[in-house]
Amino acid sequence: MKFIVSSTYLLKQLQVLGGVINSSNTLPILDNFLFDIDHSKLTVSASDLETTMSSVLDIESDSEGSVAIPARLLLDTLKTFPEQPLTFVIEDNNTVEISSNHGKYALAYADGAEFPKAITLEDPSSTTISGDILATAISKTIFAAGNDDLRPVMSGVFFQFSTDNLTFVATDAHKLVKYTREDVSATQQAEFIMPKKPLTLLKGILAASDENVTIEYNDSNAKFTFENTVLVCRLIDGKYPNYEAVIPKENPNKLSIDRSQFLSSVKRVSIFSNKTTHQIRLKIAGAELNISAEDIDYSNKAEERLTCDYQGDDMQIGFNSRFLTEMLNNLNADEVQLEMSMPNRAGILTPVDGLDEGEHVTMLVMPVMLNS
Repeated sequence: MKFIVSSTYLLKQLQVLGGVINSSNTLPILDNFLFDIDHSKLTVSASDLETTMSSVLDIESDSEGSVAIPARLLLDTLKTFPEQPLTFVIEDNNTVEISSNHGKYALAYADGAEFPKAITLEDPSSTTISGDILATAISKTIFAAGNDDLRPVMSGVFFQFSTDNLTFVATDAHKLVKYTREDVSATQQAEFIMPKKPLTLLKGILAASDENVTIEYNDSNAKFTFENTVLVCRLIDGKYPNYEAVIPKENPNKLSIDRSQFLSSVKRVSIFSNKTTHQIRLKIAGAELNISAEDIDYSNKAEERLTCDYQGDDMQIGFNSRFLTEMLNNLNADEVQLEMSMPNRAGILTPVDGLDEGEHVTMLVMPVMLNS
């Protein structure tokens, strides 16, 4: 069996697939890429049992067959080549020989039949969405998903599809992000929870792509198909918490402020906050916002005053500066609005501008108790 392929073209595809492979696998076969040759088409797959991703490449060959080639070794070798054709010859003595313009390299391979088969979805529903919209939805929400193994449902992003819109939600119980697109819809109602790892991979690949992505899903798995790539992953099992119930509906106190100015102030003041609580205090009266923090243990404190547009009663509310910073970083608006009702109720952060038609972002941040 032999085939010829461009070195940079192969490397580009393998680097994407390499993101699937764990650094420590229970099954040694998962440290390999599966190469499946079918004449002029080469399908390369990588898997960690939960997520399997494969890409189809064009090659020169008239062979058929499949082998598993060590991923790390192959990637490290390919990174060093300038652009050139590489010839892969799969020998019977369990070695694959790669010939370049300057030399020959032999590596051991395993039988492709040992590689776990990708799951086929029984009777899936499907939705098609533009790649850049999906990438935006992921990057707007994934940072708010939790890392708590005891609450696996909160460690992923909740996809809620309906005939009117698509909604993506992530929360870790301290912060929550809800991202809705009214310009895209599904053929039927569906909801499922996607794990972080496949979403991070998708975000990276789709960021600059306007290709359409077909999402197929059933109760246990989801499959994303675009260009020459397919990603299949197992969904997180469980019921997502009723997030609508925690979003406060009546918020009479509304603060509008320049996002980058607010973000810079929060970042600066938070340097002086307590290192365990990261607590900062917002004190709003009239058109003035006072941001302060204090670390009593070290006698550090900071205070800044900003002008803002505020409708509502004078109030003081405390937030964890890390959550507030993350949220402000993930909004690409010039101006943001923070809506509040009481110092012990969640604040709602929304962009005032910078959104596409039919795009909505709601971010919710839980307050921290102020020690007066």
